[in-house]
Amino acid sequence: MEMECRNLKITALIPAYNPSKELIRLVNELSRTDFSAIIVVNDGSSRNCDSIFAELEKIDKVILLRHAINLGKGAALKMGLNHAYCFFADHAGVVTIDADGQHLVGDSVKVAEALKKHPESLIMGVRSFGGNVPWRSNAGNTVTKYLFRLLIGQKLTDTQSGLRGIPRSLIPSLLRINSNGYEFELDMLLACKYTGRKIIEQIITTVYIDQNRSSHFNPFIDSMKIYFVLFRFTLAAIFSALIDNTVFILIYGFSSSILTSQVSARAVSMIFNYSAVKKVVFYSEVKHGKTFPKYFSLVIVSGFVSYLLIKVLTMISPLSVVPSKLIAESIVFLGNFAIQRDFIFVHNKDAQEVKAV
Repeated sequence: MEMECRNLKITALIPAYNPSKELIRLVNELSRTDFSAIIVVNDGSSRNCDSIFAELEKIDKVILLRHAINLGKGAALKMGLNHAYCFFADHAGVVTIDADGQHLVGDSVKVAEALKKHPESLIMGVRSFGGNVPWRSNAGNTVTKYLFRLLIGQKLTDTQSGLRGIPRSLIPSLLRINSNGYEFELDMLLACKYTGRKIIEQIITTVYIDQNRSSHFNPFIDSMKIYFVLFRFTLAAIFSALIDNTVFILIYGFSSSILTSQVSARAVSMIFNYSAVKKVVFYSEVKHGKTFPKYFSLVIVSGFVSYLLIKVLTMISPLSVVPSKLIAESIVFLGNFAIQRDFIFVHNKDAQEVKAV
């Protein structure tokens, strides 16, 4: 059970790329709150913004970090998180705030207070999407929200909010994530899912300045990166299926034995698939001693089910062995996905999201 401690220190972190002067106002207001430090990461902004960052450095509590070139929001967040982890060991965590002024200071404080109450949970500042919300923000969040629920098995109100309270203990896991763009924030949610960390939703005010035109989010390119994160399991499964079916066809061509071909194909594809889904898809940090026995059992069971389906299809239909194999594996895929997602690579099956008012 998490212990509340009102005296815990919290760091504010703002990734900034070509910000407006609105950032100066925002940081000034934040400096007058209880945030112990304010890290601003200049993510390779143009020289036109030098005067803005020069003003920021004069503000109390501000620590300015710089990227020589624009590396992306995720890279800027990781740079700030790394600094906070290395230099603020006595802080409970970090609250990330967007640089465009669309997160109110009062809401940032609410997220910080929630993090103090739940110092081991990720705090999500969640927006309502009614009223005059820009179409790309509303549509993007709606699509991602339902895909996240379908593919990840977790219900969240707002998957794309940049206002988050990140516990210190989660930071090392986040620094290992390879993504550097907007997709990093979705990977953060996956890291929570598969390390058994709770996600607590804190309601915040929905603010869009000038219909969100200042956002550097590219609706097509950045959305594709985000959806790639969600479909990584499918991609890993496709490559595994190619290996599995290729080996099956080759062995069957020599042996004419469905059983021998099925066992051989499963053994070869298992080596690739296990490593891919554990590290690249689910970011699982559970020890191999706990995950592999369960994964191996699933391989045996699913392989046997697939074998039976192949036998049945070849007996009751005019299909030959290879088409039957492809159909059987397509059927088994959905079950494999759900079991690996919710029982094998998750640290704690009781991980859940919690609503906060």
